Amino acid sequence: MDKLELQKIANEVRKGIVTAVHAAKAGHPGGSLSAADLFTYLYFEEMNIDPKDPKKAARDRFVLSKGHTAPGLYSVLANRGYFPVEDLKTLRHLGSYLQGHPDMKHIPGVDMSSGSLGQGISAAVGMALSAKLSGDSYRVYTLLGDGEIQEGQVWEAAMFAGHRKLDNLVVIVDNNGLQIDGAIEDVCSPYPIDKKFEAFNFHVINVADGNDMDQLKAAFDEAKAAKGMPCAIVMKTVKGKGVSFMENQAGWHGKAPNDEQYAQAMEDLKKVGDALCQM
Repeated sequence: MDKLELQKIANEVRKGIVTAVHAAKAGHPGGSLSAADLFTYLYFEEMNIDPKDPKKAARDRFVLSKGHTAPGLYSVLANRGYFPVEDLKTLRHLGSYLQGHPDMKHIPGVDMSSGSLGQGISAAVGMALSAKLSGDSYRVYTLLGDGEIQEGQVWEAAMFAGHRKLDNLVVIVDNNGLQIDGAIEDVCSPYPIDKKFEAFNFHVINVADGNDMDQLKAAFDEAKAAKGMPCAIVMKTVKGKGVSFMENQAGWHGKAPNDEQYAQAMEDLKKVGDALCQM
């Protein structure tokens, strides 16, 4: 799929995120929007998956370690054909299968229930080890928040993955610089992120703009070529990307837009979509 097509899909994923969070009157738009391009690249380009057979044994696995950005994952799953896009409007509603955090028992395409920060990477490491022990060829991807990596369990999992040389594992850090309480460097700085993963025997790839499809492609191509050690992709992104008033605002980590803000956000995304259609 070419870059322009991926950009158009990512813009639709963003519309789905904003629509879902607005309908729920709750949720986490900021970190969902910063990772929308990454979600799109993984599900439309990188991973071996089949929406018609979500449980196929040979599929690549994805674990959303920062599980609160479920609106982003749900939107890409819907756009990829796992369930109707219309269902995004039921996010967090009583009786809906689209809960506030990913649930592997009820949501097609979700490989691991997640949400307790720091734990998703451990599950991903277990999946990668399982593939090695079974001689299976699938790859495992997990997305962490840069605030999330302040959790100690993350580094236990990283130590184990490096020690076991799990070269079928790709850990992605969404480095948008903000968490619920403000700038990550002010709350409890995890910098330098790349050097930490290097110390745990990871092949580290820094991505200057994780909202750029070309740079994502280069990073994942490099990760595939790396042998003998797990990979960490540390990507700089913009929190709230695509919605003017949400960009780089920690206040939009975990709140829903009102009706007026929703209309403004959708107008912003419509402009992006119109510009992409003219390219």
